[in-house]
Amino acid sequence: MDPIEVTVRFDPQGNIIPLSFIWQRRTYRIESIGRQWEAKDGQHILVMTPGNRAHHLLFFDGKGIWYRVRGGDAPTIPLV
Repeated sequence: MDPIEVTVRFDPQGNIIPLSFIWQRRTYRIESIGRQWEAKDGQHILVMTPGNRAHHLLFFDGKGIWYRVRGGDAPTIPLV
């Protein structure tokens, strides 16, 4: 996983709304937010950036650190 910087806002219910993130010295604007879930390792959020590029973000709230989960990483996805 790669640590990243994320710009967020919070809605009136306290939910995290990511707006953009910086990865590899490039800023990515988030166009839409998909699935979100809470797991032992933190808050997982799937987002889309321009060009229909999907990204998996993870907020590890224990330390206040955001990560971009790479394709080879095994994220914690809950069984539905």
